[in-house]
Amino acid sequence: MNFLVTGGAGFIGSAVCRHLCANPAYRVTNLDKLTYAGNLASLRPIENAHNYRFAHADICDERAVLDILRRDDIDIVMNLAAESHVDRSIDGPGTFIETNIVGTYRILNSALEYWRGLPEERKSRFRFHHVSTDEVFGDLPFDGGMFVEETPYAPSSPYSASKAASDHLVRAWHETYGLPVVLSNCSNNYGPYHFPEKLIPLVILNALDEKPLPVYGAGANVRDWLFVEDHARALELVATKGTPGESYNVGGNSERTNLSVVETICDLLDIRRPRAGGKSYRDLISFVTDRPGHDRRYAIDASKIGRDLGWAPNENFDSGLARTVDWFLDNKWWWGPIREQHYAGERLGEARKGVA
Repeated sequence: MNFLVTGGAGFIGSAVCRHLCANPAYRVTNLDKLTYAGNLASLRPIENAHNYRFAHADICDERAVLDILRRDDIDIVMNLAAESHVDRSIDGPGTFIETNIVGTYRILNSALEYWRGLPEERKSRFRFHHVSTDEVFGDLPFDGGMFVEETPYAPSSPYSASKAASDHLVRAWHETYGLPVVLSNCSNNYGPYHFPEKLIPLVILNALDEKPLPVYGAGANVRDWLFVEDHARALELVATKGTPGESYNVGGNSERTNLSVVETICDLLDIRRPRAGGKSYRDLISFVTDRPGHDRRYAIDASKIGRDLGWAPNENFDSGLARTVDWFLDNKWWWGPIREQHYAGERLGEARKGVA
């Protein structure tokens, strides 16, 4: 079975590529534009694998994508190419519109033309799997409720709005043109190779550098956390066994406040890499002005993917976070150049605050 993974040099995409390449029956093509968060170093464990190849291309380039689909006889497209940082979407929404909406439109066109040209037997097994986020559903009250597949969309940020639009396009290409699509919406991912602008790696690396650990507002916002390798397993199941036209929510069943996440990281580091003088890393916690439009709470009901496809997470939050902290402690070769050359931990997401 031949897979095309778009955005395969990103955090989740690289985890998917590493996971799929462990199966010798699969061949994986990784298509990535290599923007700031794309990092081929994340593919180092498989870069010489017999069933892996890299294609430097943009999903907005319909001809290039179509050529790759035909060249590599693709059976399944897993579309993970996206701009994904809420704070960056506040500062510069245009890039999110271009990649997440226009890019999805263009890759759908390429996939449709390719699919229409396949023999009937191969047409029946082709899938276009679009990977999205729980943020398209908006937020939940602190005292209850969970997102299900039928939850109405109510995005709050330019990022989530762009992902919501892309989801609607994918469904429209299924309903209008018959393209066999499946969709998935996931909760917050964490784990190895996570670009250090996101909360968990940012806190780990800022702590190691003895820098402030920023917590928005009072740190009361709640997220459901999903270990990235568990997500990769779920995505394989959705892509290979999901029913065309269906969507599947993927969550870790691990809700935590942002402050609790930061404090747990500090406690793990206190044991693994004690500070000089015996102080706790918790002393570095700094409460900062909240993010504009900050959603209160996300919570995923993942019962459908468990019931229909047999998926369940292997990691709980405590075990997954411990693995993540240990990985960052052991792999400065990966994150050191990023901190030095691309992103050193500065605050993002305030440039357009208050702009109509």
